[in-house]
Amino acid sequence: MGQLEVPKIPWTREDAFHPPAGLAEFRAGPPARVLLPSGQVAWLVTRHADARAVLSDPRVSSDDTLPGYPQLVPLPPSGGLLSFLRMDDPDHGRLRRLLTTEFTVRRINAMRPGIERTVAEFLDAMVEAGPPADLVRDFALPVPSRVICQLLGVPYADHDFFQERTTKMLETTATVEEGGRAMAELGDYLASLVAAKVRDPGDDLLGRVASGVTAGRLTEDELASMARLLLIAGHETTANMLALGTLMLLVSGEWAALCADPSRVGAVSEELLRHLTIVQFGVGRVLTEPVTIDEVTMEAGDGVVISLFAANRDGSHFPDPDAFDPFRRQGHHMAFGFGAHQCLGAALARLEMDVAFTALAARLPGLRLAVPLEDVPFRPAQFVYGLGALPVAW
Repeated sequence: MGQLEVPKIPWTREDAFHPPAGLAEFRAGPPARVLLPSGQVAWLVTRHADARAVLSDPRVSSDDTLPGYPQLVPLPPSGGLLSFLRMDDPDHGRLRRLLTTEFTVRRINAMRPGIERTVAEFLDAMVEAGPPADLVRDFALPVPSRVICQLLGVPYADHDFFQERTTKMLETTATVEEGGRAMAELGDYLASLVAAKVRDPGDDLLGRVASGVTAGRLTEDELASMARLLLIAGHETTANMLALGTLMLLVSGEWAALCADPSRVGAVSEELLRHLTIVQFGVGRVLTEPVTIDEVTMEAGDGVVISLFAANRDGSHFPDPDAFDPFRRQGHHMAFGFGAHQCLGAALARLEMDVAFTALAARLPGLRLAVPLEDVPFRPAQFVYGLGALPVAW
């Protein structure tokens, strides 16, 4: 089948809070071939059950250096530069296991007092400065940035540097050269930091894992790549969920309900994760062997895009899937992915959301938009969907 006969992947939103309408049409059938913005042809997987099946299949590879891997962000094939995110076993398991003890529920829960202090600090400063405020700049972005910096042992004073590089790396309209340059600059910064951790570890995540370098369990380059992945994932996703989630609560009328009953913050956060699914363009994979889904056989070497957004709006799994309903019975959403590569920091993201939304609701029950909704700047070209700013008052 030639590329001219292959439909384009639905990429552009018609509504800021919903996936491209065309995804629903693809979800009506089995996996289908689509044309990506990169010019590649890949299979698009949209159903919830199919997405889980593909993401848990050992014949489906995360190695972006393999021919056919779909390019969804402007980065050259990394060969491990995004650490275990784009690796298969045994290297994926070897590196991920080094972090297992760092992300246990017990260790993450022990971070709650520190996260509460961080949230209170930025909330106090925002309230003291008085309305209007930009919730992105003053709260949603600095809270997870400070948390991940403290966890990893990265100087928070450098947050502007790594946030600018991260934004460029995840900007789908950037060129591969621009994305690669941003990735390299962030990599050089973290390589220097890691080298210092190996010499003098300290009591932080990178310092603790650095002991594995001297023990031969990983190299300095692997630790630097791991640091880049954790730094990007640790602030970019949570920051966008806090800002976009707050906006969703305000425009849906659910903000008052959360303020009236903050004990429901966990259920509210889960529905925000499902409904918004901010990894908006899906995740890429490539097949190492033929795989059959719904009587459609995808061949070895074919690229696959798994649309987490479409899967989380699958009406066969979530009743009335396009409704934002914090009271719905949750049905295993896929906002954090699925399978061996499911997000390692999911528990931390959930904790940050719970603490941040609870504190916001308690402190600012009168929170409201300071501009019309149409004047809120969304970031539709970012791989991790979010807002450029969120002007609010109270």
